[in-house]
Amino acid sequence: MEVLKYRSVFDIIGPVMVGPSSSHTAGAARIGKVCRMIFGERPDSIEFDLYESFAKTYRGHGTDIALVGGILGMEPDDPRLSDSLKIAHEQGMEVLFVPKKEIADHPNTVTLRMIKGDLEMSITGVSIGGGNIQITEMNGYSISLSMGSPTYIIINKDVPGLLSRVSTIFMKHGLNIGKVTMTRKTRGEHGIVLLEIDDTPEDPEGLRQQIKCEDDVLSVTYFK
Repeated sequence: MEVLKYRSVFDIIGPVMVGPSSSHTAGAARIGKVCRMIFGERPDSIEFDLYESFAKTYRGHGTDIALVGGILGMEPDDPRLSDSLKIAHEQGMEVLFVPKKEIADHPNTVTLRMIKGDLEMSITGVSIGGGNIQITEMNGYSISLSMGSPTYIIINKDVPGLLSRVSTIFMKHGLNIGKVTMTRKTRGEHGIVLLEIDDTPEDPEGLRQQIKCEDDVLSVTYFK
């Protein structure tokens, strides 16, 4: 007899959400929110390139309102989710949805292209079911970020030694870094450091503030 193994209760009953689909709604909202956190602020304009199942059903399954709601900081169960497109318009955010014909590695795939002033960022997210997601690409670099561990997202100036300084902070707090992802668009411009740690910090906000005070760090976001 095969024994079924579940990583969490969400694998069985799904997340609390505004329907209709955990993959197309709850997962999409989480992708939007995580991308907003990585970007660091609300973009002035954003293009959603939708692939396969997302491209075919994004209106009927509420993927469009969920993605924008996530960008606005809403959770999957936020009652304002259905009004997210209207709210984005009222806030002056330009939104464009582009269904793509190309085949993706996963049917529930979206690439977000965000712009605010001189800051541009491209992030690809995948909704893998039950409201769970993966971030698979940032600014053209392939990554694998499940957001299943406590994670610090750092936007920084691209200078030598930053990772060493930040790692020292985690060491002093007795925290082990399980995975590091670093990416940048252009040498000498802004970079992104994603740090997944093994355990939840005793004071996540205090640690975030300490990292933020480091020279050359522009913003820090904590996600669990």
